[in-house]
Parts: sequence; structure tokens; C-alpha cells
Amino acid sequence: MRALVPVLSAALLAASPAPAEGPKVGDPAPLFSLRGASRDSIHSRPVALADQAGRAKVILAFYPADWSGGCTKEMCTMRDNFGALSELGATVYGISGDYVFSHHEWAKSLGLPFLLLSDHDHAVARAYDSYDAERGWNRRTIYLVDTAGKVAYVDPAYKVNDPAAFDRLRAAVAAAR
Repeated sequence: MRALVPVLSAALLAASPAPAEGPKVGDPAPLFSLRGASRDSIHSRPVALADQAGRAKVILAFYPADWSGGCTKEMCTMRDNFGALSELGATVYGISGDYVFSHHEWAKSLGLPFLLLSDHDHAVARAYDSYDAERGWNRRTIYLVDTAGKVAYVDPAYKVNDPAAFDRLRAAVAAAR
């Protein structure tokens, strides 16, 4: 019986799926449809990434949780630079596992001019390899999707306290089609 344990363990490990990898630059962005909230309201119609194709570049800013310090800094940086990003043709979506009710109150308190999307089951975060299963929340990652629906930029570990991280994102938005 003891001899079977290593064999079964090896068989189970071999049968386990490989860790998910998010889309790379040049890959089609995984499509999704999520409910969202703004500072003005909770939106009844879900936001679909496919609706942006051909119209806008899309910044997907995955973050762990509303009301936390690092996430507040990240979303305030997006807020403070929203005009410049919009001039470059970009739309910003913040994405976390929080419910739309929390998103609405948080967006209102921070005066966010963009939508926060609720990925409560983390399906979208998993598709973008932005989910931290050990902690049960999204990792702080940034994806830029171009107007053709392809990933144009990825920052798998966006640092909110590093101004160069945002500068790289802004440069990528300017360079993307």
C-alpha cells in the first residue's frame, strides 16, 4: 500500500492542469460582461468588453479590494490622470471581486469618473491570470486592450507607489492603436 502512495501522488500531479497564464501582448483579450457602478449609480446593464472594439483602448485595472490603502492610491492615480488617458483614447475599468454596492459608494467617495466592475466570482480575473487564489482576491495587475481587441500592454505586478509604473502605462496607451 505504501508503494502506491507515491505513484498515486505522481499520477494526480501529472493530471493536474498547469497554472493558468494570462493573455500576452498580441493575444486576443478574453471577452467578458460584468455589472458595474460609477460614482453616480449602479448600472443595470452589464459592461461588455466586446462593445469597446473599434471604439476605445481599454485599461483593465485589477485590484484586490475597495476601501483599502493601495487600491485607493491606484484608483486615485487613474482618476487624477483620467483626462490625459481619455485624450489618448482610453477608457478605464477598475475590476475587483467586491459587489457593485461597495463599488458605488467607494467611487462616490473618491469621485471616480470611470466604472468599477464587479467580478465577484473572479472568473474574469482568472481569465487574465489576475486572481490570487491563496488570498481570495485579485492581484494588482494592469492590461491594456487596443481597439482591435488585442492585448497591447501587461503589467503583472503594478506598483501604486512607483510613478514609473503609471508612466509606462501612459506610454503604452499613447503607442497603442
